[in-house]
Amino acid sequence: MRLLHTADWHLGKVLRGVDRTPEIAQALKDLLEIVRKDRVDLVLVAGDLFDRPQVSAEAEALAVEFFLRLRELGVPALVIAGNHDPKERLEALSPLLALAGATVRGRPLFREEGGVVQVLGVGAALLPFVSERVLMKKLWQEAEGRHQTYAESMRRILDNLASPLMLGHFAVVGARPGGGEFAFHLSEAYAVPTAFLPLSARYVALGHIHRQQAVSEAPLAWYSGSLIQLDFGEGEEAERGALLVELPPSGPPKVHPIRERWGKPLRTYRLSPKDLDGRLEELRGFPGYLRLVVEGRLSPVVKERLFQALPNLLAVEGAGVSPEEIQGEGGAELGLLEAYARYLEEKGRKEEGLLQGLKQVLTEVELEALALGA
Repeated sequence: MRLLHTADWHLGKVLRGVDRTPEIAQALKDLLEIVRKDRVDLVLVAGDLFDRPQVSAEAEALAVEFFLRLRELGVPALVIAGNHDPKERLEALSPLLALAGATVRGRPLFREEGGVVQVLGVGAALLPFVSERVLMKKLWQEAEGRHQTYAESMRRILDNLASPLMLGHFAVVGARPGGGEFAFHLSEAYAVPTAFLPLSARYVALGHIHRQQAVSEAPLAWYSGSLIQLDFGEGEEAERGALLVELPPSGPPKVHPIRERWGKPLRTYRLSPKDLDGRLEELRGFPGYLRLVVEGRLSPVVKERLFQALPNLLAVEGAGVSPEEIQGEGGAELGLLEAYARYLEEKGRKEEGLLQGLKQVLTEVELEALALGA
Protein backbone atom coordinates (compact mmCIF):
# COMPACT_ATOMS: atom_id res chain seq x y z
CA MET A 1 0.00 0.00 0.00
CA ARG A 2 1.25 3.46 -0.89
CA LEU A 3 0.35 6.38 1.36
CA LEU A 4 0.70 10.11 0.83
CA HIS A 5 1.15 11.77 4.22
CA THR A 6 0.49 15.51 4.34
CA ALA A 7 -0.49 18.03 7.00
CA ASP A 8 -0.47 21.70 8.01
CA TRP A 9 -1.91 23.19 4.84
CA HIS A 10 -3.15 26.32 6.63
CA LEU A 11 -5.54 27.34 3.87
CA GLY A 12 -6.69 30.90 4.50
CA LYS A 13 -3.30 31.97 5.86
CA VAL A 14 -2.86 35.76 5.69
CA LEU A 15 0.62 37.11 6.38
CA ARG A 16 0.89 40.86 6.93
CA GLY A 17 -2.10 41.41 4.65
CA VAL A 18 -1.01 38.94 1.94
CA ASP A 19 -3.28 35.94 1.33
CA ARG A 20 -1.08 32.85 0.96
CA THR A 21 -3.99 30.65 -0.21
CA PRO A 22 -3.03 30.77 -3.93
CA GLU A 23 0.45 29.43 -3.08
CA ILE A 24 -1.07 26.62 -1.02
CA ALA A 25 -3.52 25.88 -3.82
CA GLN A 26 -0.64 25.26 -6.23
CA ALA A 27 0.96 22.88 -3.73
CA LEU A 28 -2.31 20.94 -3.49
CA LYS A 29 -2.43 20.64 -7.29
CA ASP A 30 1.07 19.21 -7.25
CA LEU A 31 0.06 16.75 -4.52
CA LEU A 32 -2.75 15.49 -6.75
CA GLU A 33 -0.25 14.95 -9.55
CA ILE A 34 1.99 12.99 -7.15
CA VAL A 35 -1.01 10.84 -6.18
CA ARG A 36 -1.66 10.08 -9.85
CA LYS A 37 1.93 9.60 -10.94
CA ASP A 38 3.04 7.48 -7.99
CA ARG A 39 -0.18 5.45 -7.81
CA VAL A 40 -0.97 6.39 -4.23
CA ASP A 41 -3.62 4.20 -2.58
CA LEU A 42 -4.53 6.38 0.42
CA VAL A 43 -4.02 10.03 1.40
CA LEU A 44 -3.49 10.99 5.07
CA VAL A 45 -4.12 14.60 6.13
CA ALA A 46 -2.92 15.00 9.72
CA GLY A 47 -4.60 18.26 10.67
CA ASP A 48 -4.55 22.05 10.19
CA LEU A 49 -6.23 22.11 6.82
CA PHE A 50 -7.23 25.68 7.69
CA ASP A 51 -5.35 28.48 9.42
CA ARG A 52 -8.10 29.78 11.72
CA PRO A 53 -11.72 29.18 12.72
CA GLN A 54 -13.14 31.42 9.99
CA VAL A 55 -11.57 31.34 6.53
CA SER A 56 -12.58 32.62 3.11
CA ALA A 57 -15.00 30.74 0.92
CA GLU A 58 -12.12 30.29 -1.54
CA ALA A 59 -10.00 28.51 1.08
CA GLU A 60 -12.83 26.17 2.05
CA ALA A 61 -13.66 25.47 -1.60
CA LEU A 62 -10.04 24.52 -2.33
CA ALA A 63 -10.10 21.90 0.41
CA VAL A 64 -13.35 20.39 -0.90
CA GLU A 65 -12.02 20.48 -4.47
CA PHE A 66 -8.89 18.58 -3.42
CA PHE A 67 -10.94 15.66 -2.11
CA LEU A 68 -13.24 15.72 -5.12
CA ARG A 69 -10.19 15.41 -7.39
CA LEU A 70 -8.98 12.53 -5.23
CA ARG A 71 -12.31 10.79 -5.76
CA GLU A 72 -11.86 11.15 -9.53
CA LEU A 73 -8.53 9.33 -9.09
CA GLY A 74 -10.26 6.64 -7.03
CA VAL A 75 -8.18 7.41 -3.92
CA PRO A 76 -9.74 7.63 -0.42
CA ALA A 77 -8.49 9.96 2.31
CA LEU A 78 -8.34 10.09 6.10
CA VAL A 79 -8.53 13.56 7.63
CA ILE A 80 -8.25 14.87 11.19
CA ALA A 81 -8.59 18.36 12.65
CA GLY A 82 -5.63 20.29 14.03
CA ASN A 83 -5.49 23.00 16.66
CA HIS A 84 -6.06 25.69 14.01
CA ASP A 85 -9.03 24.00 12.38
CA PRO A 86 -12.69 24.88 12.97
CA LYS A 87 -13.56 21.47 14.41
CA GLU A 88 -17.32 21.95 14.35
CA ARG A 89 -17.15 23.16 10.75
CA LEU A 90 -15.10 20.11 9.73
CA GLU A 91 -17.64 17.85 11.42
CA ALA A 92 -20.41 19.63 9.50
CA LEU A 93 -18.50 19.15 6.23
CA SER A 94 -17.77 15.47 6.91
CA PRO A 95 -20.94 14.11 5.18
CA LEU A 96 -20.06 16.11 2.07
CA LEU A 97 -16.43 15.01 2.14
CA ALA A 98 -17.55 11.41 2.72
CA LEU A 99 -19.18 11.57 -0.72
CA ALA A 100 -15.70 12.35 -2.05
CA GLY A 101 -14.24 9.35 -0.24
CA ALA A 102 -12.75 11.24 2.71
CA THR A 103 -13.28 10.12 6.31
CA VAL A 104 -13.08 13.16 8.60
CA ARG A 105 -12.78 13.47 12.37
CA GLY A 106 -13.02 16.90 13.94
CA ARG A 107 -13.14 15.77 17.56
CA PRO A 108 -11.42 12.91 19.38
CA LEU A 109 -13.34 9.65 19.76
CA PHE A 110 -12.57 6.42 21.58
CA ARG A 111 -12.32 3.21 19.54
CA GLU A 112 -15.87 2.19 20.45
CA GLU A 113 -17.15 5.61 19.35
CA GLY A 114 -15.59 5.45 15.88
CA GLY A 115 -12.05 6.58 16.63
CA VAL A 116 -10.72 3.63 14.60
CA VAL A 117 -11.90 3.02 11.04
CA GLN A 118 -11.22 0.37 8.43
CA VAL A 119 -9.78 1.55 5.14
CA LEU A 120 -8.45 -0.70 2.38
CA GLY A 121 -8.46 -3.56 4.86
CA VAL A 122 -6.30 -1.77 7.44
CA GLY A 123 -7.36 -0.41 10.83
CA ALA A 124 -6.59 3.30 11.11
CA ALA A 125 -6.82 5.37 14.29
CA LEU A 126 -7.86 9.01 13.90
CA LEU A 127 -6.78 11.35 16.70
CA PRO A 128 -7.47 15.07 16.09
CA PHE A 129 -5.86 17.71 18.26
CA VAL A 130 -7.01 17.38 21.87
CA SER A 131 -6.88 20.45 24.10
CA GLU A 132 -6.34 20.13 27.81
CA ARG A 133 -9.91 21.31 28.35
CA VAL A 134 -11.30 18.51 26.17
CA LEU A 135 -9.21 15.97 28.03
CA MET A 136 -10.68 17.22 31.28
CA LYS A 137 -14.15 16.55 29.94
CA LYS A 138 -13.27 13.23 28.33
CA LEU A 139 -11.03 11.54 30.89
CA TRP A 140 -10.63 13.56 34.05
CA GLN A 141 -14.21 13.05 35.20
CA GLU A 142 -12.92 9.72 36.48
CA ALA A 143 -11.42 10.00 39.96
CA GLU A 144 -8.15 8.29 38.97
CA GLY A 145 -7.71 10.57 35.98
CA ARG A 146 -8.03 13.93 37.68
CA HIS A 147 -4.38 14.20 38.68
CA GLN A 148 -2.88 12.91 35.43
CA THR A 149 -0.75 15.12 33.23
CA TYR A 150 -1.72 15.93 29.65
CA ALA A 151 0.80 13.36 28.35
CA GLU A 152 -0.48 10.63 30.68
CA SER A 153 -4.04 11.29 29.60
CA MET A 154 -2.97 11.21 25.96
CA ARG A 155 -1.30 7.87 26.58
CA ARG A 156 -4.65 6.41 27.67
CA ILE A 157 -6.27 7.64 24.46
CA LEU A 158 -3.40 6.38 22.30
CA ASP A 159 -3.55 2.96 23.96
CA ASN A 160 -7.30 2.84 23.36
CA LEU A 161 -6.80 3.64 19.67
CA ALA A 162 -3.83 1.31 19.06
CA SER A 163 -3.97 0.28 15.38
CA PRO A 164 -1.58 -0.56 12.51
CA LEU A 165 -2.03 2.94 11.09
CA MET A 166 -2.47 6.11 13.13
CA LEU A 167 -3.03 9.80 12.40
CA GLY A 168 -2.37 12.31 15.16
CA HIS A 169 -2.05 16.05 15.61
CA PHE A 170 0.11 16.72 18.65
CA ALA A 171 3.66 17.56 19.70
CA VAL A 172 6.11 14.75 20.39
CA VAL A 173 8.91 15.28 22.91
CA GLY A 174 12.15 16.05 21.10
CA ALA A 175 10.57 17.24 17.84
CA ARG A 176 12.27 20.28 16.30
CA PRO A 177 9.73 23.06 15.65
CA GLY A 178 9.63 24.83 12.33
CA GLY A 179 9.27 28.25 13.96
CA GLY A 180 5.72 29.28 13.08
CA GLU A 181 3.73 26.97 15.36
CA PHE A 182 1.88 28.03 18.51
CA ALA A 183 4.60 27.77 21.16
CA PHE A 184 1.99 27.10 23.85
CA HIS A 185 0.98 23.84 22.14
CA LEU A 186 4.64 22.82 21.77
CA SER A 187 5.46 23.30 25.43
CA GLU A 188 6.38 20.45 27.73
CA ALA A 189 2.85 20.49 29.14
CA TYR A 190 1.49 19.57 25.70
CA ALA A 191 4.26 17.23 24.51
CA VAL A 192 3.84 13.44 24.34
CA PRO A 193 6.89 11.18 24.91
CA THR A 194 7.69 8.78 22.06
CA ALA A 195 7.42 5.91 24.57
CA PHE A 196 3.68 6.61 24.73
CA LEU A 197 3.17 5.88 21.01
CA PRO A 198 1.61 2.39 20.66
CA LEU A 199 4.08 -0.21 19.43
CA SER A 200 1.26 -1.92 17.51
CA ALA A 201 1.29 0.98 15.04
CA ARG A 202 3.31 0.31 11.93
CA TYR A 203 3.19 3.96 10.91
CA VAL A 204 2.15 7.12 12.78
CA ALA A 205 1.34 10.08 10.51
CA LEU A 206 1.75 13.27 12.51
CA GLY A 207 0.81 16.89 11.99
CA HIS A 208 1.35 20.06 14.05
CA ILE A 209 5.12 20.58 13.63
CA HIS A 210 5.97 22.48 10.45
CA ARG A 211 9.45 20.98 10.03
CA GLN A 212 9.54 17.62 8.22
CA GLN A 213 11.20 14.98 10.40
CA ALA A 214 11.13 11.49 11.85
CA VAL A 215 10.52 11.42 15.61
CA SER A 216 10.36 7.69 16.36
CA GLU A 217 11.64 4.44 14.89
CA ALA A 218 9.45 2.06 16.94
CA PRO A 219 6.78 2.76 15.98
CA LEU A 220 7.86 4.64 12.89
CA ALA A 221 6.47 8.17 13.26
CA TRP A 222 6.99 11.20 11.03
CA TYR A 223 5.86 14.79 10.70
CA SER A 224 5.29 15.62 7.05
CA GLY A 225 5.85 19.34 7.64
CA SER A 226 3.91 22.27 6.24
CA LEU A 227 3.40 22.71 2.51
CA ILE A 228 4.82 26.24 2.37
CA GLN A 229 6.92 28.50 4.60
CA LEU A 230 4.13 30.09 6.62
CA ASP A 231 5.82 32.65 8.84
CA PHE A 232 8.98 34.73 9.02
CA GLY A 233 9.85 32.75 12.15
CA GLU A 234 10.29 29.64 10.00
CA GLY A 235 13.72 29.36 8.45
CA GLU A 236 14.05 28.88 4.71
CA GLU A 237 16.31 25.90 5.34
CA ALA A 238 13.70 23.93 7.32
CA GLU A 239 12.62 20.85 5.40
CA ARG A 240 8.92 20.70 4.57
CA GLY A 241 6.60 19.19 1.97
CA ALA A 242 4.96 15.77 2.10
CA LEU A 243 5.86 12.10 2.52
CA LEU A 244 5.35 9.11 0.27
CA VAL A 245 5.12 6.02 2.47
CA GLU A 246 5.31 2.42 1.28
CA LEU A 247 3.49 0.08 3.66
CA PRO A 248 4.30 -3.53 2.66
CA PRO A 249 2.26 -6.52 3.90
CA SER A 250 5.08 -7.25 6.35
CA GLY A 251 8.27 -5.59 7.40
CA PRO A 252 9.01 -1.93 8.15
CA PRO A 253 7.48 0.89 6.09
CA LYS A 254 9.69 2.90 3.75
CA VAL A 255 9.40 6.68 3.85
CA HIS A 256 10.33 8.83 0.86
CA PRO A 257 10.41 12.56 1.69
CA ILE A 258 8.94 14.93 -0.89
CA ARG A 259 10.75 18.20 -0.22
CA GLU A 260 9.32 20.58 -2.74
CA ARG A 261 9.84 24.31 -2.20
CA TRP A 262 6.21 25.23 -2.67
CA GLY A 263 5.19 28.82 -2.15
CA LYS A 264 7.28 31.96 -2.00
CA PRO A 265 10.22 32.04 0.44
CA LEU A 266 10.20 34.41 3.41
CA ARG A 267 13.38 36.10 4.60
CA THR A 268 14.32 38.59 7.31
CA TYR A 269 17.20 41.00 6.62
CA ARG A 270 18.87 42.83 9.52
CA LEU A 271 20.56 45.98 8.26
CA SER A 272 22.01 49.26 9.43
CA PRO A 273 20.51 52.47 7.97
CA LYS A 274 23.68 53.13 5.95
CA ASP A 275 23.32 49.76 4.19
CA LEU A 276 19.77 50.32 2.95
CA ASP A 277 20.46 52.14 -0.31
CA GLY A 278 23.31 49.84 -1.27
CA ARG A 279 21.22 46.71 -0.77
CA LEU A 280 18.01 47.84 -2.51
CA GLU A 281 18.74 46.04 -5.79
CA GLU A 282 19.57 42.83 -3.96
CA LEU A 283 16.39 43.09 -1.91
CA ARG A 284 14.31 43.92 -4.95
CA GLY A 285 15.57 40.77 -6.67
CA PHE A 286 14.55 38.44 -3.85
CA PRO A 287 11.83 36.12 -5.27
CA GLY A 288 9.76 35.95 -2.08
CA TYR A 289 8.51 38.20 0.72
CA LEU A 290 10.79 40.37 2.84
CA ARG A 291 10.90 41.61 6.42
CA LEU A 292 13.45 44.29 7.26
CA VAL A 293 14.81 44.92 10.73
CA VAL A 294 16.79 48.15 10.69
CA GLU A 295 18.95 49.42 13.53
CA GLY A 296 17.60 52.46 15.30
CA ARG A 297 14.42 54.45 14.90
CA LEU A 298 12.95 54.74 11.39
CA SER A 299 10.86 57.70 10.37
CA PRO A 300 7.53 57.14 8.59
CA VAL A 301 9.05 58.81 5.51
CA VAL A 302 11.87 56.23 5.32
CA LYS A 303 9.44 53.37 5.85
CA GLU A 304 7.17 54.63 3.11
CA ARG A 305 10.14 54.96 0.76
CA LEU A 306 11.15 51.37 1.45
CA PHE A 307 7.66 50.04 0.82
CA GLN A 308 7.51 51.94 -2.48
CA ALA A 309 10.94 50.72 -3.56
CA LEU A 310 10.33 47.09 -2.58
CA PRO A 311 6.99 45.65 -3.78
CA ASN A 312 7.79 42.36 -2.01
CA LEU A 313 8.35 44.02 1.39
CA LEU A 314 5.79 43.07 4.04
CA ALA A 315 7.27 44.54 7.22
CA VAL A 316 9.80 47.11 8.36
CA GLU A 317 10.80 47.17 12.02
CA GLY A 318 13.30 49.13 14.04
CA ALA A 319 15.75 47.34 16.31
CA GLY A 320 16.87 48.85 19.62
CA VAL A 321 13.87 51.15 19.91
CA SER A 322 12.38 51.84 23.34
CA PRO A 323 8.67 51.17 24.05
CA GLU A 324 8.24 54.95 24.50
CA GLU A 325 9.58 55.56 21.00
CA ILE A 326 7.29 52.88 19.60
CA GLN A 327 4.33 54.67 21.15
CA GLY A 328 5.65 57.93 19.73
CA GLU A 329 5.60 56.37 16.26
CA GLY A 330 1.94 55.58 16.61
CA GLY A 331 2.32 52.32 18.50
CA ALA A 332 -1.11 52.78 20.06
CA GLU A 333 -2.57 52.30 16.60
CA LEU A 334 -0.76 49.01 16.03
CA GLY A 335 -2.52 45.72 16.45
CA LEU A 336 -1.85 44.07 19.78
CA LEU A 337 0.29 41.32 18.23
CA GLU A 338 2.35 43.71 16.12
CA ALA A 339 2.98 46.09 19.02
CA TYR A 340 4.03 43.20 21.25
CA ALA A 341 6.24 41.80 18.47
CA ARG A 342 8.03 45.10 18.14
CA TYR A 343 8.54 45.32 21.87
CA LEU A 344 10.02 41.80 21.99
CA GLU A 345 12.22 42.62 19.01
CA GLU A 346 13.81 45.59 20.67
CA LYS A 347 14.33 43.61 23.86
CA GLY A 348 16.08 40.86 21.92
CA ARG A 349 13.55 38.24 23.05
CA LYS A 350 11.91 37.43 19.73
CA GLU A 351 12.80 33.73 19.81
CA GLU A 352 11.45 32.98 23.27
CA GLY A 353 7.99 32.02 22.06
CA LEU A 354 6.26 34.85 23.89
CA LEU A 355 4.55 36.19 20.79
CA GLN A 356 3.25 32.75 19.88
CA GLY A 357 1.94 32.34 23.42
CA LEU A 358 -0.02 35.58 23.08
CA LYS A 359 -1.33 34.43 19.70
CA GLN A 360 -2.58 31.23 21.30
CA VAL A 361 -4.32 33.11 24.10
CA LEU A 362 -6.03 35.42 21.61
CA THR A 363 -7.05 32.45 19.46
CA GLU A 364 -8.57 30.64 22.42
CA VAL A 365 -10.46 33.82 23.36
CA GLU A 366 -11.75 34.01 19.78
CA LEU A 367 -12.82 30.37 19.88
CA GLU A 368 -14.60 30.92 23.19
CA ALA A 369 -16.37 33.96 21.75
CA LEU A 370 -17.45 31.99 18.71
CA ALA A 371 -18.73 29.18 20.92
CA LEU A 372 -20.70 31.60 23.08
CA GLY A 373 -22.07 33.29 19.98
CA ALA A 374 -23.24 29.92 18.64
